[in-house]
Amino acid sequence: MAAPMELYCWAPGWGLPSVDLDCLTVLTYARFTGAPLKVHKIANPWRSPSGTLPALRTKDEGVLSDTQQIITHLRKQKFNADYDLSARQGADTLAFVSLLQKKLLPVLIHTFWVDAKNYVEHTRKWYAKAIPFPLNFFLPVRMHKRQLERLQMICGEDCLENEEVLEKELYREACECLTLLSQRLGRQKFFFGDSPASLDAFVFSHLAPLLKAKLPNGKLQQHLKALPNLCNYCMTILSLYFPWDEGDPPPVVPKAATGDEAEEDPYKRRNQIFSVLVGLAAMIGYAFLSGIVSVQRQVPSQLRPRAINLEEEEEEEEE
Repeated sequence: MAAPMELYCWAPGWGLPSVDLDCLTVLTYARFTGAPLKVHKIANPWRSPSGTLPALRTKDEGVLSDTQQIITHLRKQKFNADYDLSARQGADTLAFVSLLQKKLLPVLIHTFWVDAKNYVEHTRKWYAKAIPFPLNFFLPVRMHKRQLERLQMICGEDCLENEEVLEKELYREACECLTLLSQRLGRQKFFFGDSPASLDAFVFSHLAPLLKAKLPNGKLQQHLKALPNLCNYCMTILSLYFPWDEGDPPPVVPKAATGDEAEEDPYKRRNQIFSVLVGLAAMIGYAFLSGIVSVQRQVPSQLRPRAINLEEEEEEEEE
């Protein structure tokens, strides 16, 4: 029997099976199609075979990290959520996915990673708690930088120069997008009837984090909650396809490794030690560069003239 495909994705949180939008898209599509995946929900992207999340380890194509590439690979394996769609519905899928990426994705990045209150009190706080020590000291900062670069790629390099103007424009476009999605869904269970398609995986992954996260600044969240059919749509998918995957990750209980586990990941201990060493080196380097820690050469007191000692003490007091 062939080994199952392995999916590495961010751990659950906020009442969702994964807190990451791209990971949530892949997880949802896999559940819709029944793809046999061995899922590793982790809080350390360095444990992924690609160093990023999501990542799909396949037998024929190696490791895939791009969301669309992962979904395309699943389709090649006969797990196609769009098999019964018409040509027009296929065109609608492409149009709405493009709309999500242009109108909703930028505001989600801004809401979770740029808005100072949300980032400090919610996003960074969750990742700093979930990511293991000592990686939690610098990985959230690194992720924050990447999300800012991602937003600049979508909205332009100068978009962050006037954040107030950017926020108003993103909010206006996002509200229009949410209203359009609500009108398109109507009273249907899914966007194309009673069975979910790939569009539902993309829409759900963009709406669910905004709906479920407890954001200090939830202006756009309130607009979403004012559209009851979209809220019910998200809760329906959670209850049908993720009945046991909601909530924050359970506490890790240490246990002795079995022979099978040792064979499955023979470098696990080495990687853990390496992660700790890298984290410690990063913290020590930061301490030296920021001036928190400094090294001074101490001259023995018996070799220094007493007058010089007095002058140095006086200079320190004047400073």
